[in-house]
Amino acid sequence: MKNISEKYYPYIIVLIGALFFLPFLGKTHLFDWDEINFAESAREMLVTGDYFRVRVGFLPFWEKPPFFFWLQAGAMQLFGVNEFSARFPNAIFGIITLITLYFIGKRERDSKFGLIWALLFFGSILPHMYFKSGIIDPVFNYFIFTAIYFLMQALHREENKLRNSAISGVLIGFAIITKGPVGFLLLLLTFIVILAAERFKKWPRIKDVLVFALTTFLVSFMWYGAEVITHGPWFLVEFIKYQIELFSQPVAGHEQPIYYHFVVVFLGCFPMSVLALGSFNKRTTRNNLLAKWMMSLFWVVMILFTIVTTKIVHYSSMAYLPLSYLAALYIERKVDTHKSLNKGILWTYLIIGVVFGVLLTALPLVVYFVDSIIPYINDPFAVAGLMKPVHWNGYEFIIGLFFIAVVMYSGIGLFKSRTFKSIGIMSIGTGFTLLLYSIFVLPKIEQHTQGSLVDFLESVQGEDVYVATFGFHSYAPYFYFKQPNNNLEKRANKEWLVTGDIDKPAYIVTKITDTYISTHSDLKLIKEEGGYRFYLREPNSN
Repeated sequence: MKNISEKYYPYIIVLIGALFFLPFLGKTHLFDWDEINFAESAREMLVTGDYFRVRVGFLPFWEKPPFFFWLQAGAMQLFGVNEFSARFPNAIFGIITLITLYFIGKRERDSKFGLIWALLFFGSILPHMYFKSGIIDPVFNYFIFTAIYFLMQALHREENKLRNSAISGVLIGFAIITKGPVGFLLLLLTFIVILAAERFKKWPRIKDVLVFALTTFLVSFMWYGAEVITHGPWFLVEFIKYQIELFSQPVAGHEQPIYYHFVVVFLGCFPMSVLALGSFNKRTTRNNLLAKWMMSLFWVVMILFTIVTTKIVHYSSMAYLPLSYLAALYIERKVDTHKSLNKGILWTYLIIGVVFGVLLTALPLVVYFVDSIIPYINDPFAVAGLMKPVHWNGYEFIIGLFFIAVVMYSGIGLFKSRTFKSIGIMSIGTGFTLLLYSIFVLPKIEQHTQGSLVDFLESVQGEDVYVATFGFHSYAPYFYFKQPNNNLEKRANKEWLVTGDIDKPAYIVTKITDTYISTHSDLKLIKEEGGYRFYLREPNSN
């Protein structure tokens, strides 16, 4: 990079994002639940022509606002109803996020810092993987992060206060119609923490507050207001009740220990999480306004979602952006002073990196030693999935060895104070590792876990039948069977499909652990594969 002019940095970042985020997005089927759930909501917008009411199974789905589904539906209009379209918005926002980090970093410090920041975020495991997924959070987090940045500008910079207040309001408004009011809550709590840190000496002007409030209201009203005016308050009431339920109790069994998100962020955001350890001190926020806001945002996210009873991996994903800034600050100091990293951080980097590499190496090898592993697995469904015949080439484990080599080589460079070069090697090496894994490993893992179910559903597309899972919840029948918009009450009544007077054939899918469906003699077992049983029930068979 030393031989490349800084004016080319933005183009390099965009090129890296495009090369690593866009290819092979459709290589693997969407994963239950969230990916399939969200893609199905977008598909149903196309089928119904109604883009304002979110549905799943063509019934109202009050858990999420529609903005992300609008993006997916737009991609489906361009590229068809498929996995690529469902993940395309996040890939584009991945590129946008990287270039945004670069320009904010350049504005606040310099081009080199912006490049380090973008590379660190790109080269960390969970942030990178989320940009190749079909979940809401990368888009949601982008709006919150940029809204907070412009709020900081409006509060602390003298120039363009009204403009920055308006931009912040617009961005947080989009966050609200992307995933809900928790986006505004994160911004508000961060703002309060900043005010408290400054002993409430710095307050925004009234007109800035009014502009922020007005733009937030106008953007969020675009959906919330239109929904209430068109359909009444029921949908909005159910949405609010669901948000309260998430906060107060473990929804869908997502109850985890109190330290859950700290473990997820520290391990999942490797290596930037390890490098950020060097910035968790008072010196970091001294005379550094953005560092103060990023530190506050990080702790707001971690504490809030530690308190929330429902704990899911991506709930704390908003912490990734401020964490990446703190990591970039630490790396910049070492680059500027030509000093090596703290030895404790270096050894932590090497140990965790090698452990990750070993896991990436071992995972493809599981199928070769499956007979030795099965006696230790007590879940018959998991055993059946592992036993499903899936073609592995035998060289997939090399990807993990490649990652170990990247960690070791970059680690040696960090020991020798070749910090800038080592960060570049680590980031691009991690990107290559995850790209290769998404091509050669993830599709095969998906085949072991849900492949039989998805393959069956695709095989019966277009048939005039009912399709339902029984004994477990799945969104796969909606998207991969392409459920039509008819007979909704009948389709939703699974007990009727099993025992009632059905008017057309019904396919019933269970896991092999089910003991209820197998007692019904009028259900014909078609096949058993990959941990699933597939039954057919003909009309007038009861």
